[in-house]
Order: sequence, then structure tokens, then C-alpha cells
Amino acid sequence: MCHVLLVEDNSVFRTSLREMLAIRFPGIKIREASDGEEALVEFNRNCPDLIFMDIRLPGRNGLEITKIIKECDSSVEVAILTSHDIPEYRAAAFDSGASHFFTKGNAGMEEISDFVRSTLREKCKVRGCTLVDF
Repeated sequence: MCHVLLVEDNSVFRTSLREMLAIRFPGIKIREASDGEEALVEFNRNCPDLIFMDIRLPGRNGLEITKIIKECDSSVEVAILTSHDIPEYRAAAFDSGASHFFTKGNAGMEEISDFVRSTLREKCKVRGCTLVDF
């Protein structure tokens, strides 16, 4: 089973994303965190395959948390989700170890679904398992 972690302080957006993922990918386990510290706890507890990370979080920001997570496990895919599509944020996201960058207002559900599907399929190939739910 694949694990996804949603790190987002906006509960409405987080719930919408979780519901969309749960409907489209019933075979994944989805965990949530509303700030950086919760994200680290969930990361250590559940070893997610894919993390959606907001940049602006209470306490430590998502870029800091991404860097910590990638130092612990470089195989974890981290996709930044932010409302701010500015070049400095993009550069900082990739410098911190993120593999993808989505702007909340511009990324459609199909784009996010395609990303999840391809990322988790690749993870399963590496592990030698199959994805019946994708």
C-alpha cells in the first residue's frame, strides 16, 4: 500500500485534496498534517511515498521541513503546493529537495492525479509491487 502525506494548514484545501485523492486512488493511505512539526511526526510514523507540502506553514516553513525529510530519506517524493507562483519560491523548493511544484490556483485535479499516478507507479516498480488501484 502506498502512503501519501498532505501538509497544509488550510483545512478546507487539505480536505478537498484528500477527498479528491481518496476517490481517484482508493488503494492509497492518506495522512494529514497542519504544520511542520506534525509533518515530521507523520513522516517518522508512516514513511510516506509522496508528500504534498505547503510552503507557508505555522512554525517551520515547508521548505525547511522538506529539506529535513529529504536528508532523512532521499527517495521520498515531495511536491510543493503553494498559492505563490514566484521564481524565488520555485528555486527554493527545488533547492530544498522538492521534485515538483504546483500552484494551488493553477494546478487542476487532472494534473495532480497524473502526477500521483506516475509517481506512485514508479515507486511500485522500484519495490516490485503492483498497483491494482491505479
